[in-house]
Amino acid sequence: MTLKDLHKQAMQFHDTPPMPVVFVRHGTPMNAIEDNEFVQAWVRLGQNLPQPQAILCISAHWETRGTLVTAMNEPKTIHDFYGFPRELSAQQYPARGSKELAELVREQIKDVIIGEDYEWGLDHGSWSVLKHIYPMADIPVVQMSIDHFKGMQYHYDLGRELAFLRRKGVLVIGSGNMIHNLRMVRIEGDDFNTEYGYDWAFELNDLFKDKILNGDFHSLIDYTRLHNAARLAIPTPEHYIPLLYTLALRERDEQIRIFNDKVIAGSLSMTSLVIG
Repeated sequence: MTLKDLHKQAMQFHDTPPMPVVFVRHGTPMNAIEDNEFVQAWVRLGQNLPQPQAILCISAHWETRGTLVTAMNEPKTIHDFYGFPRELSAQQYPARGSKELAELVREQIKDVIIGEDYEWGLDHGSWSVLKHIYPMADIPVVQMSIDHFKGMQYHYDLGRELAFLRRKGVLVIGSGNMIHNLRMVRIEGDDFNTEYGYDWAFELNDLFKDKILNGDFHSLIDYTRLHNAARLAIPTPEHYIPLLYTLALRERDEQIRIFNDKVIAGSLSMTSLVIG
């Protein structure tokens, strides 16, 4: 057997039944070290998901020109925030990477050139959630970037091309937010996680859920036409785009379960979902 044959053999992922797909609102970085209702839901999620062979995460916090996948063997834990306690900045999530998964994605995606990245790692959109879902950090993780210069249809269509991963034992996680306007954040009382929101935030949260549960994904791609407050809910699209990747992976008639369904801090939602 040649070195090339051995390399191809290492890239093979065993066929599996379709893995679930997850969209999670990661919330404040403090969720990495706090124990609250959102974190507890992530822990339960990890207890009920089938064990993946690897994880592909699309995080709102990695925007690039072009689409990239991390291809290093040991991705670093990125602390892409400031003004938080030292305990948070000391957190590490030592999951290994998977060059094999990165190469599989690059080889199978035909309509988009996917580049390899050896600099990024795992940002808090990934590790702050994964440390509760898979606390042993024993599953390889690859991040895929968001091309900041492409429209919503591009991201949805690219998500459709990732569908083959579900039958290769890969758990795809989109980490972002359906409603995310930090400039309009307003905290009710002393608890950041108390349910509290502007009227338009509740209206849009309900509207987005209705479209998701009824499979009207085309309306969600063209979200600016859905509601006159859509631009308040999504002033910039990077937190919304991971939702489109996950919805694109839904197969016909698959169940969608909503969890952590709560509007907080006036203009943020924690609403998350599992497909399959």
